[in-house]
Amino acid sequence: MLESNFLFFKMKKTESTALTDPGVVPTRYWQLLPDSRIQCTVCPRACRLQEGQRGWCFVRARAEDQIVMTSHGRSFGFAIDPIEKKPLYHFFPGSTILSFGTAGCNLACKFCQNWHMSRSRATDRQMTVATPTQIAAAAQKSGCRSLAYTYNDPVVFMEYAMETAQAGHALGLHSVAVTAGYMQDAAREDFYRHMDGANVDLKAFSERFYHRFCGAALQPVLETLLYIRQQTNVWLEITTLLIPGENDSDAELASLTQWVAEHLGLDTPLHFSAFHPAYRLQDKPRTPLSTLVRARNMARQNGLRYVYTGNLRDQEGSTTRCHVCKQPLIIRDGYTLLEMHLTHKGTCTRCHTPCAGRFASLSDDGQVKS
Repeated sequence: MLESNFLFFKMKKTESTALTDPGVVPTRYWQLLPDSRIQCTVCPRACRLQEGQRGWCFVRARAEDQIVMTSHGRSFGFAIDPIEKKPLYHFFPGSTILSFGTAGCNLACKFCQNWHMSRSRATDRQMTVATPTQIAAAAQKSGCRSLAYTYNDPVVFMEYAMETAQAGHALGLHSVAVTAGYMQDAAREDFYRHMDGANVDLKAFSERFYHRFCGAALQPVLETLLYIRQQTNVWLEITTLLIPGENDSDAELASLTQWVAEHLGLDTPLHFSAFHPAYRLQDKPRTPLSTLVRARNMARQNGLRYVYTGNLRDQEGSTTRCHVCKQPLIIRDGYTLLEMHLTHKGTCTRCHTPCAGRFASLSDDGQVKS
């Protein structure tokens, strides 16, 4: 358990935490300490709060002698995206997904690409008020197959996400978590009971990187990955953003890909994404395509069957191939699905080897049925 070393935020008078506020809801992931502080048990930061303090994530706070979430129904960034943008390449490819997030995050990534949302302090400003049932209904009306909890980390608004997932399931919609996987055991178990798919952002494969660039730790993320693979039916994909000179060495890439192959399985899709200078990490160069290709080749040499490159145009690096006969199964251009060569059972049309994933009904020529 990693207790936060950061200062906690005192709530301003304009920031309501009254339980009469519909955006403020009680939570059950906390415990009372002998010194009268209350400890949040959602994530490994384990923030210990006095009355009137917010945790590091900013959206969980102590009020009326309990921990409350202050962002219920207050959302950012509603967008209809291709599922490939999450990125999820083996979870109903070619379908659309309704994405949204809230303020707050429990990591402190210096390279955050959504920092204007995740580090937002104005929890009551520039947000759309939307209930779980309204979100699910909007997704269904828009023809989406799934809902995505993304932009910031759904760990910090897990109650809102779980309720939205329930509303979506009632309408036949799937739920996807796009997350850094930084959770404690009880919260993790409850959260993934409601998810159907997840892309976990494995920032690096060293504690040094997590401490220096994220203010966090690697081990809890590995525990989340193991939990998803071993204890749930959630479809799992992984993304690692490669930052030049920080987490892209041959030694680290070898350790990461070997661990994924050994502990999560050869069918686990792994996405290597290019870094672009952002937020507080403006002094690093962009990741060249050659680095992504090197990482992809190493992962494939270590046995992983589905390895992709992202954030740079690379059609070969975004193509899904049969791991037996090497025929292209799904050809993509960026986030656009161009061709599918899968049978209605999700197998290769040439050699009939199954392709790992969750697929919609397909016609015999591999086209997605309506």
